[in-house]
Amino acid sequence: MAVDLKGKDLLTLRDWSAEQIWQVLKTAEHLKMLNKTGQSSTPLAGKALAMIFTKPSTRTRVSFEVGMYQLGGSALYLSANDLQLGRGETVADTGQVLSRYVDGIMIRTYKQSDVEELAAGATVPVINGLTDDYHPCQVLADLLTIYEKMGRIAGLKLAYVGDGNNMTHSLMIGGAKLGMSVVSASPSGFVPSTEMVDYARVAAAETGATIGVVESAEAAVRGADIVYTDVFVSMGQDKESEKKLAALAPYRVTPALMAKANPGAIFMHCLPAHRGEEVDAEVIDGPQSVVFDEAENRLHAQKALMALVM
Repeated sequence: MAVDLKGKDLLTLRDWSAEQIWQVLKTAEHLKMLNKTGQSSTPLAGKALAMIFTKPSTRTRVSFEVGMYQLGGSALYLSANDLQLGRGETVADTGQVLSRYVDGIMIRTYKQSDVEELAAGATVPVINGLTDDYHPCQVLADLLTIYEKMGRIAGLKLAYVGDGNNMTHSLMIGGAKLGMSVVSASPSGFVPSTEMVDYARVAAAETGATIGVVESAEAAVRGADIVYTDVFVSMGQDKESEKKLAALAPYRVTPALMAKANPGAIFMHCLPAHRGEEVDAEVIDGPQSVVFDEAENRLHAQKALMALVM
């Protein structure tokens, strides 16, 4: 496999082909093997990554920062207060300026339009670390984890249960491109974007996968190989928390719900998790859970991504 990704942005997996996604996954597999056997690979020696955070995160910051260090480069943390992004200077100008100093930019923020404007101004690769619409880096780690645990991705079924959010969108897109069916179960008012679902269905039609949106959690999970959930109230949604928690309470992943999935099904969660809210402790801390392997794979998938695009 030799797909050239040098200089490519990752704003959303909509812009990436199945071959390009597989290039990241196979590179991640190789870099992880080197890491586990005590070998080093430093293709980014002397290079620097700017990390812009207007939304804080444990996994995103640590995995990108450690990943750059292990690849021989360095990472610079920039908070909203450091940059005054979009207030003291336009987002596009920030992209142009940072491109004179660094070899890549990762941004974790609220609006997808900010990521796109940053990329339009930048002359170095821009990586979307999360927006309200997409979380492509998490899905690369998820796909790597599924491949490791199941030995394949195509032909599997993933059931997403809960709020139809950025994770739902990205799982549908990534799954569809690699031939994995994704069914989302959410209550009325909290379903994934129709536009995102329509896009994923077109992509799925080319790979033999299916994309579904249902109201019943039990219907979604029946026959699933992977059961996935996320927090019910995302960062910045505090005003909606009471309403969301009430509507989504029936969608908590319990041992009884997991029992409706296929034998050998795995449980996934992008973390942080709220035990007793979107998932029972018996599930996330039980034998079917792979959430900490999944969290670790953020490091390996993002190392592969940075090595390939930077």
